[in-house]
Order: sequence, then structure tokens, then C-alpha cells
Amino acid sequence: MRELIKGVQAHMPFRLLATKYLDLVVRERINPEISFNYLDLENMAQYDYWGIAKRLAEAELKVTFHGPFMDLRPGAIDPKIRQATKDRLQQAFELAAAFHPLSVVCHPSFDAKYYVSGKQLWLEKSIETWNHFLPLAENMNFIIALENVYETDPDMLAQLLGALNSPRIRFCFDTGHFNVFSRVPLETWLEILTPYLFQLHLHDNTGAADEHFPVGEGNFPFTNFFVLLRKLNISPLVTLESHSVEDLWKTLKNIEALALL
Repeated sequence: MRELIKGVQAHMPFRLLATKYLDLVVRERINPEISFNYLDLENMAQYDYWGIAKRLAEAELKVTFHGPFMDLRPGAIDPKIRQATKDRLQQAFELAAAFHPLSVVCHPSFDAKYYVSGKQLWLEKSIETWNHFLPLAENMNFIIALENVYETDPDMLAQLLGALNSPRIRFCFDTGHFNVFSRVPLETWLEILTPYLFQLHLHDNTGAADEHFPVGEGNFPFTNFFVLLRKLNISPLVTLESHSVEDLWKTLKNIEALALL
């Protein structure tokens, strides 16, 4: 597991990294995917985040980000909601100057039930939002990785990524979200979105809810998934989205047992 952990990212809320787990992360050589919520970003001044970033850099750990997402709608039709979303995302993106993340994972937040009869407007406004951040991603040398959440199929994400047509905006495939919300086969997602695939979020569930079980503890077809990835000859950046230290170790043990990586 010691070798395995060097090649993956691990979910880590910023507040826990700052107040509890920084020493563990450095000692165990855990590459963090640092997630930010509104409380982190509102209270960032109270943290020595430059000092945290320095310790991670000195340990030669790779960093990725997960941007804020709660209540945010990058494709909002209402311009005030869209502007509030851009303002909050901007706060996270600007922290790239300290941490130099490889990627910033974001939720494009398309939901067919919410945007019923408004797909094209959502697409138009989403393109506007993500184009706004392209220069920042270019200047700070990171990838914006758009993650599937409530999407039942890959079509809208494919349209969005195709319209943006930038190597700075790619796709993050989330296994747990697929398992709950997708209504089309895994092969369809890979067939359509492989040209954009940059990153994976690995976690498991029973298909009933976004339970964030360790890999192998639900019914997502991980063995078949990695067989498909090998056939496609692609090796995306891997993030383990465990929600506790115990689940992280369990996920690593299961990945090793299943010979996934």
C-alpha cells in the first residue's frame, strides 16, 4: 500500500488538513485532493495556508483541488446566481497561486429535472462561466476537471466540453455518482467522453444513494472498469474519495487485492 498511495490523490477537506491531518499527510506521503467549502473560503484569512502549501511542496506531494459546489450553479440562467457562483469559484481558483494544484475538480451541475426545457440555455451559460476561468487556468497551469454528478447520461457534458474545446478543461469521471444516477451503460460514458477524460474519483455504493463506501464495498464494477481503461490505453489521474482515514486504508487494501492499479 505504501507504493500504491504514492500514485494517487486522496480526498482531504481543507479545514481537516489545516487543523488535524497535515502531519499525517506528510508522514504517510498522501497526495491530497484538497476540497473547499464556503466556510473554508470565508475564513481563509485565519489559516496559514501559505505555510501549509509550503510543507506539502517541501514533502514533494502532488496536490489537486476540489472546488466548492454546494448551492452553486455555473450554468444558472439567472445572471445574479451565476455571478455568485463565479465569485465563489474564483476564491478557490486563486488559492492555486499557493498550492500549485494539478487540477481543480468542479461540478458543472447539470440536472435534467431542474433544467427541464432549459438545456440549451444551461449550455450557453455554462460555456460563458467556464470560458471566464480559462485564462486563470492557463496562467496558473492547472486543469479544470468537470465532474459528473446528477447526469443520467454523458450527452450534456460532451456538448459542454466539445464547445469549450480547451485542453485546460477536461472530464473527471466519478464512479459513485455514475452508479447512482446514470441510466446508460459504463461503456457509453467511456465511448463518448474518453477524449476528454483526465481524472477519476473512486468510491463505491449500492446504487441507492451517494454513500461513499470504500472501493469494493458496493456494486460498482471496478474490475470491468479498469479493464476498459486498459483497452483504451489511458491512465487518468486517480483520486480516492474516502470520507475517513479508515475508509482510505480500506480502499487502498481493496484496490491492491483487486489489482486495479
